[in-house]
Amino acid sequence: VLRCLGIPTRVITNFNSAHDKNLNLSIDKYIDVSGNNLHLSEDSVWNFHVWNESWFVRRDLGSFYDGWQVLDATPQERSKGIYQCGPASTRAIKEGDVDLDYDSPFVFAAVNADCVTWIRYSKKRKERIYSDTRKIGKFISTKAVGTNARVDVTDNYKYPEVKEISFKISYSQYKNSLMDDRKILVTAV
Repeated sequence: VLRCLGIPTRVITNFNSAHDKNLNLSIDKYIDVSGNNLHLSEDSVWNFHVWNESWFVRRDLGSFYDGWQVLDATPQERSKGIYQCGPASTRAIKEGDVDLDYDSPFVFAAVNADCVTWIRYSKKRKERIYSDTRKIGKFISTKAVGTNARVDVTDNYKYPEVKEISFKISYSQYKNSLMDDRKILVTAV
């Protein structure tokens, strides 16, 4: 319909799409001390989810948020009392501006939520035991114009994931580094 009105529109597919039911920007899983699943969260991760993007000027949010806007014709949650989703600025999603109207926190979580596992000791005590910050929002894609090729638009939604650099030092190297710190401290006094 938007294309018929002359508004540029495209279909977007998000793989490993988070469904953050409680809008805390994480997908929470709870287990007991024996490792059994506790069904305390309605959050889920879908293999994929599809929505539309349309190109709008955002006078209501400011020109910084002009450009592609997320519109979901099949929303699974109520927003302001009715089933709707969007228009959420992809720029707002990428920048983490989840305080904006039009379902920005929901779309942000769909592409960038952390998957967190909690061990629940009691109703009042829980402990985070695992967090996966890279699982959600993979291969966010649209179809190329004039061909059936896939175009990756993940960078429109999120910054590249930071790669962890692991390194090991020996105990003697660590101990020597402490001695160097003491030398600096003594020299400064």
